[in-house]
Amino acid sequence: MRKQIIEYTSPLDALIALAKQLNTYETQYQMDSVEFFNKYSQGQISDDEDFVEWASDYQHYLALHQELEAKLTSVA
Repeated sequence: MRKQIIEYTSPLDALIALAKQLNTYETQYQMDSVEFFNKYSQGQISDDEDFVEWASDYQHYLALHQELEAKLTSVA
């Protein structure tokens, strides 16, 4: 599978895109991302391509969420 690199104009746009992708995984596998990531981190879920991408997307989502939250907190 060939990866496509997408650049976003803002962290918020990237966060929204990641949330949509996470929702797609959650619907497909009938599991929320928090539960998935906990099981994946503990080795209870295989390293299939979808799961590796889901874990990566979730980590990226958490990092962006934290970044945006810190920016909002510093403005308030």
